[in-house]
Amino acid sequence: MTQDAGGYQDDPFVAQLYDQVIPYRDRPDVEFFVNFAQESGGPVLEVGCGTGRVLIPTARAGIPISGLDLSGHMLDICRQKLKDEPLEVQDQVTLIQGDMRDFSLGKTFSLVTTPFRPFQHLLTVEDQVSCLTSIRRHLEPGGALILDIFNPSLEAFTADNLGEEIGEEPEFTTPEGIKVLRFNKTISRDIVNQIIQVELIYYLTHPDGQKERLVHAFPLRYLFRFEAEHLLSRCGFEVKEVYADYQKNPLGFTYPGELIFVAHAC
Repeated sequence: MTQDAGGYQDDPFVAQLYDQVIPYRDRPDVEFFVNFAQESGGPVLEVGCGTGRVLIPTARAGIPISGLDLSGHMLDICRQKLKDEPLEVQDQVTLIQGDMRDFSLGKTFSLVTTPFRPFQHLLTVEDQVSCLTSIRRHLEPGGALILDIFNPSLEAFTADNLGEEIGEEPEFTTPEGIKVLRFNKTISRDIVNQIIQVELIYYLTHPDGQKERLVHAFPLRYLFRFEAEHLLSRCGFEVKEVYADYQKNPLGFTYPGELIFVAHAC
């Protein structure tokens, strides 16, 4: 994550609830990343590994994987989850607390991944270039990067819904019996700098009936397809594939879909 970790470091509740949020829990990308990790043979570096949502299944597949994240809260959850895994899975994992913009791990990898858009917490071109340069430095000759970002929806960016709480998700209940509903809100859109200010709003109902409202606020920078391709080329990568989803359908198969780049070090 970036210096403020997109709010993940400042708001401990985000890490505590993260794995239970249904769109995260059911996100269809895990098999995609595990398959690429297996094809690479490892070792793998996951940038923005968070709670281990993708990292731990990769380790279960027998692939050595290092996870980098700035948020100590997210890494703490990952460590707790790893304790429930067999030793042979734990032994595949190395966790590092660090800044994705500038890191030096003293080893190289056959594959580097950025599942679920941590790259979009980088708000300037300088930070983006610094991150990609660090990744390039850690790749083995011919190694690959999977850059996972969302494809900007022009309709969403022009919708007249600033300040509105939208997108109610299915309710979930924590192991402590807390019922949680989550909404999202766009606070502002900086069209010139391609930055949106977002809030994720959590409504909690505790077993005793007490209600609580928690807010995870953060900015995101969006990138368009050819902007990202030029950025990758500038940092020493050659784009091999651009996918619209985790079934490897080509860009344009669905809209807006994802922007998933498979780029090789050159």
